Amino acid sequence: MRPKIVAGNWKMNTDLSEGRELAENIKLLQAELPEDVNVILIPPFTHLSDISREILDTPLKLGAQNCASKEKGAYTGEISASMIRSTGALYVINGHSERRSYYHETDEIIHNKIQQALKNDLFPIVCCGESLEQREDDQYFSVVEAQLEKTVFNLTPEDFSRIIIAYEPVWAIGTGKTATPDQAQQMHQFIRNKISENFTEEGANNTAILYGGSCKPSNAKDLFTQPDIDGGLIGGASLKARDFTEICKSFR
Repeated sequence: MRPKIVAGNWKMNTDLSEGRELAENIKLLQAELPEDVNVILIPPFTHLSDISREILDTPLKLGAQNCASKEKGAYTGEISASMIRSTGALYVINGHSERRSYYHETDEIIHNKIQQALKNDLFPIVCCGESLEQREDDQYFSVVEAQLEKTVFNLTPEDFSRIIIAYEPVWAIGTGKTATPDQAQQMHQFIRNKISENFTEEGANNTAILYGGSCKPSNAKDLFTQPDIDGGLIGGASLKARDFTEICKSFR
């Protein structure tokens, strides 16, 4: 049985006191969360230690939004995977489209970050997805396949078993647009088939694939009922405790 996952990516939002309050409010709504859904909070780096303490002794999990591609050293401003793990975080996002676009992260850099995450016992949430131009040019399958080939399909089966995939149609992030459930399912099924081709059918069936493109309470149920969508990487809606909780409850 694949895990059901809802991960809230707060991006560059909330100061420390606001972040604590948001985590506390989500914790207060915890009784409403389905027991079989893994709920992950992914705040800014500055919040990790405080929120780790805030959610201690709860089923809530903690993740980071990025990690360095190097182990340690003279890399001013970078945060290593070992630093992240030391806060109590278990997950890290690698290859988010905003990192690719704004900070010019290549597939090689992302692969190195994934390696660092795995080395430090983190579960990478690896993002892939196409731009609006690539979708309109019918390149979306080839773009996603190439991203996966260069970042995770070159891992060992053992390492790949720790990977979570997040499909994020770039044209639907922060735009209010959302892939239809059929469009999202089509891509998730394609990704699962490619995992099966590169590893095993069992490995593909055990890999969680999340949808990450303007998922909100009004559309989460229709997305999460698709056979190959195992949850969501949530952006804006994760900044409101009630909205985030309602998305988590969409699995019911």
